[in-house]
Amino acid sequence: MHPALSVILFTVTSGAGFGLMILLVLMDLLGLGGGLRPETLYAAGITSLVLTTVGLMLSTGHLANPKNAWRAFFRFKTSWLSREGVFAVVYYPFAIGYLGGLWLLGGEHNGLTALLGWIALALAIITVFSTGMIYACLKTIRQWNTALTPANYLALGVMLGSLVLAGFTAEGAAAAFTAGMAIAAVAVALVLKAIYYFWIGKPTGATINTATGFTRATVRLLDVGHSGGTFLTDEFGYEVAPGRIRLLRGVVYGLGFILPAILLAMGMGEGGNAGLTWAALVSAFLGIMVERWLFFAEARHVVNLYHGAQRT
Repeated sequence: MHPALSVILFTVTSGAGFGLMILLVLMDLLGLGGGLRPETLYAAGITSLVLTTVGLMLSTGHLANPKNAWRAFFRFKTSWLSREGVFAVVYYPFAIGYLGGLWLLGGEHNGLTALLGWIALALAIITVFSTGMIYACLKTIRQWNTALTPANYLALGVMLGSLVLAGFTAEGAAAAFTAGMAIAAVAVALVLKAIYYFWIGKPTGATINTATGFTRATVRLLDVGHSGGTFLTDEFGYEVAPGRIRLLRGVVYGLGFILPAILLAMGMGEGGNAGLTWAALVSAFLGIMVERWLFFAEARHVVNLYHGAQRT
């Protein structure tokens, strides 16, 4: 599949925003790591909403007619794209209500703010899961049609959110806890990503024989039916050289996971180190941008079988 920059930016940015809100609510309502100072909670909460909003706005960038994006909200029963949009919109009143209630109460909780927080957390998880399912539900693309897809979207979103949170608390009382939590999130995301890469590397999937239903003899394509490129060959036939894929996967592992974990570990001393923590966040964002580019570039649609490919 041809990678669209707007979709890459959208999934990475909004995933980080939702992941940050998930961790904020957990730390605040469960008192993890001693909880968060009110000013840190407000700043990180606003950052979460900004990241989510910017990401959702960027999601319209790949549409031929962005003004028609509102139509996506009316296919909730059958479309994961529609569910993602609906859940994302419903999320805002609860997230804003949770943060606003805390501000009005001076950082204290009552039953209503706690309820709003838990609902915002649940909607954040459901929205990111729906984003992953947009791709996981496509049986025509083997590399996406797996439970590993939404699992990776959730893991990477929480990982980026944990790094943003570690940056906000880098020199506070909760610095060691948030840095440790971020390292754990990086480790989980790394394992899931490695499993995903191993899984898509298996030589399985549709072939020209199974696609046509002729399984008793070798099927050979005689003519693709066109003399030049088409929308299908440009968008669904996008290919990357194996050597480049291996190189970029190394970049994903290095920038996206290993370097951030090392920087976080180096900055876990007494009092924390804001510079190393923010450097880990920048490295992770760059690495996950490459990861998301590969997610699209490595996807092989079955339509390629009718344009000369032997297997998807």
